[in-house]
Amino acid sequence: MKNENVSVENIYNLDGRVPLGKAIPFGVQHILAMFVANIAPIIIVAGASGLSGKELAMLLQNCMFVAGIGTMIQLYPVWKIGARLPIVMGVSFTFVSILCFVGASYGYNTVIGAVIIGGIIEGTLGIFAKYWRKIISPVVAACVVTTIGFSLLNVGANSFGGGVGAKDFGSAKNLLVGTFTLVCCLLFNILAKSFWKQLSVLFGLVMGYILSIFMGMVDFSGLLEGGIVSLPKILPFVPEFNISAIIAVTVIFLVSATETIGDTSAMVVSGLDRDITEKEISGSLACDGYMSSVSALFGCLPITSFSQNVGLIAMTKVVNRFTIMTGAVCMLLCGLFPPLGAFFSTLPECVLGGCTIMMFGSIVVSGIQMMIRCKLDQRNTTIIALSLGIGIGFTQVPEIFNIFPQMVQEVLATNCVAVVFIVAVLLNLLLPKSMEIGKIKAKEEK
Repeated sequence: MKNENVSVENIYNLDGRVPLGKAIPFGVQHILAMFVANIAPIIIVAGASGLSGKELAMLLQNCMFVAGIGTMIQLYPVWKIGARLPIVMGVSFTFVSILCFVGASYGYNTVIGAVIIGGIIEGTLGIFAKYWRKIISPVVAACVVTTIGFSLLNVGANSFGGGVGAKDFGSAKNLLVGTFTLVCCLLFNILAKSFWKQLSVLFGLVMGYILSIFMGMVDFSGLLEGGIVSLPKILPFVPEFNISAIIAVTVIFLVSATETIGDTSAMVVSGLDRDITEKEISGSLACDGYMSSVSALFGCLPITSFSQNVGLIAMTKVVNRFTIMTGAVCMLLCGLFPPLGAFFSTLPECVLGGCTIMMFGSIVVSGIQMMIRCKLDQRNTTIIALSLGIGIGFTQVPEIFNIFPQMVQEVLATNCVAVVFIVAVLLNLLLPKSMEIGKIKAKEEK
């Protein structure tokens, strides 16, 4: 048994050679964990922008294809673009509020133009990350990661109840399936042996999906509506450039960059048990930015590292790039063969919620672990306390931002990660490097 455990640990490290039959289940597990969250932002923004059902179907296909390309580049970098880490890319929820505002006010073509410019700016900042990286100190990244986890807890809870806006939200049927899925994950994690233990989320998803089929919660009627094979369409929307929209979206790209630093740092800490390197940060940010611009060329929203998959890695400890690559291939196939994407999209929200509750909680734990790794002196404690207190506290009462312009409210009022990032960075720049030494000197001067 001891030799078996050592073997499992070796093959599932970053560059281990995992048999294809064992790699595919891990890759599929990652896709199932992010699939609904990958398509949901486009559904929301497309609705706010007044797009037709046919245009939405085309965008859903394109978003899977683009997410697959982005994941591939993070795993296997091109030049300086990509981190060479098991980062799964997908359409970001961070931009939903601001892009809904831009889409409703200026049209979806303006959304595409703003994303193209904002992505180029973030990607270029990523290439030159070594010149500004120091303002994102470990304690700032820890605050952002912790906040990301907290901000996703309600996403998991909403999924558990059936999904935001669901007519049967919180019904006994949804709660039963969500609870059944969660229990299956826990039991499999407790009872399974060897590498099978790391597939607890996939097992829970499959069992919950089977139960939901028997309970009449899955609709297979739309599987062939998009045809069998369809190539992604490039430039389905002609970009339009509006300076106000570009500025607002670029601010959120900076917030997204911090989330990426936090996600990637949490993944390295929890999965590889070490600190992230400057090269990895630069590559991950460059991929985030430039691939978001590429995503816009396909008519889609910005893509970024997915916290769901960071949580999954924190649970399974499987960081092997080849296993994640099989998931990226699945995303590319979903983009080329619409029935595959349509099949994955039939996964009920409550099934996903049963798995994501623990996954998002794992992100909170990763953030706390990062805080513990920082020196918790008076300075860092002040940064943590104030950034979390203001960021999470103020966004619980969004009316406090009513005196600001509408665009600022869209950025800050409901985005606790953005507020925590701004407060933590400002405190990190303004507070004395050693507050304790400052006190001693003040006393001596008196």
